[in-house]
Order: sequence, then structure tokens, then C-alpha cells
Amino acid sequence: MKVLNLGSINIDYIYKLNHFVAPGETISANSLEINPGGKGLNQSVAMANAGLNVYHAGLVGVNDSEFLINTLQKYNVNTDLISKIPSQTGHAIIQVTQSGENSIILFKGANHEVDKNYIDNVLSQFNAGDYCVLQNEISNIGYIIQQAHSKGIKIVLNPSPCNNSIMSCELKNIDIFILNEVEGRQITGKTDSLEILNELHSRYPHAKIVLTLGAKGSIYKDSSCEVSCGIYKADILDTTAAGDTFTGYFLYGLFSNMPIKDVLEMASRAAAIAVSRQGAAKSIPLRSELEPINS
Repeated sequence: MKVLNLGSINIDYIYKLNHFVAPGETISANSLEINPGGKGLNQSVAMANAGLNVYHAGLVGVNDSEFLINTLQKYNVNTDLISKIPSQTGHAIIQVTQSGENSIILFKGANHEVDKNYIDNVLSQFNAGDYCVLQNEISNIGYIIQQAHSKGIKIVLNPSPCNNSIMSCELKNIDIFILNEVEGRQITGKTDSLEILNELHSRYPHAKIVLTLGAKGSIYKDSSCEVSCGIYKADILDTTAAGDTFTGYFLYGLFSNMPIKDVLEMASRAAAIAVSRQGAAKSIPLRSELEPINS
């Protein structure tokens, strides 16, 4: 079994300010951080830190992306399938105020130049029984789902951000959903967490479903069981990669055939460690840091 993450790769420009820039105003930033980002990159790092052998595929700009590829390689993610194109890498401009509020401008860039030829080439290197992990930050998600399913590749979907492109996909072909309450509400039209979970299970009875509930923990449901898990308390410093960390560790545990209760606990513990640290990819813990869960 091989794990492919066909996902986004971003550069995050984080400006710390006294207050958000007002219309017509020019202000000086107190600091600037330039970090690797994108849900795809973060989830690949999380899966690799947990212990999976991950192949990341995606597009970046030819002139501004070397440190992103180096970052993935540093975390032992296979980057052979990443292609450089004559475009700009996707990036985010993030304003962060002294009170911790943020506002974000997202430029899709190369992430939205993922075309069918590139997808076909990537998927040709994987076989039935392999896994393809997807988020909704690149183009042609529907085509990826269609083609991967036709090859017998199992599909994991984190439908974030949830929008019309997700709703138009053949979601019946998804094998594993990992989503939060907001995304679940957008897909099902339900508001209560249990109603969301049950509606998803009713629509996609063959799928494994994980619904994350913020401070209320998480719930897993498939055709044979339903398991819930609380959160691990942590001093919250930065929540940026919490969901991606949970996703990566959940998939490691699931693919390792651990009991679902243990899988949820491990993923929750990893996310708690991540929120206690500054940054995105660099905040994601190694599996060895999750003691005593692994003992």
C-alpha cells in the first residue's frame, strides 16, 4: 500500500501588526514570517511525522518554491511527483493583530493549475488498494476522485474549504471523510453534530467518517461501529495546523489497523501538542513525542 497526497503547497506571509490595515491606510508591520503552508503540505508532514511513507504531488512556481520542497524532504516526504511550472506558488498574506485576530488574503497560484494530464500522470504511478488523500485547495478535485476511484485507489477527503466544487463531486466514491462541523453542516444541511454524522452515514454507508467537534472532541462512524473521543487540554498558542495534524495521525492509526478508540486518542493528543506550539508544519509533533499513548 502506498499513500499519495495530491494537495496544496503554499507560502504563508505572516505580518504582525498593531491593528488591521484600514481602507486608505499605510502602516508598518512589527514583524514578517515566511513559512511553508497549505493544508496539503501540512497533512503530508503530519502523516510522515506519524510514521507513514507519503508521496506528495502538486504544483509550485519555478522561481519561488525550493524551500517548500526542501521542507517536505526534511520531514521525509517523497517529493518526486511535485512539478515546477512557470507560475507563482500559491500563497497567503496573513495579518495578525496584537490580540491574535487574523485576516487572510489567499492567492491560489499554481495550486489551481493542476490539470487532467498532470493528474493522469500522477495516478498512473499508483494502484488499486493504494490511498489518495485530498483537500479542496487545488483544481480538478472532481476529476481526481473520478479517476482514482476508477483505478481502485481508496480516497480520503478533507473537504476544506467546503464550496460548490466539493458539492458537485461524486462524494459516493469517497472511502474516508475527515471533516469538521462547519463542513458537515454545509454538506448535509443539518446543524446538530449527531444529525450531521448520521446523515453522512445514511448518504455514504460504505464510508468511514470522522467528524471533529472542536472543544467537544471527535466522533468516528462506519458500518459497524460508532466511537467518540474527547480532547487533550493544552495551552493554546497557535491553532493553525491542528486539524491537519489530527488528519495525519488519524490516517496513520487507521492504516496501521489500530483500534479506533486508540486512533482517535492518538490524533487528539497530536493535535493538542501542535496547538501548544507556534507555526504550522513546524508545530506538528513526531510520534515519539506522544507518550504515554504509544507506550
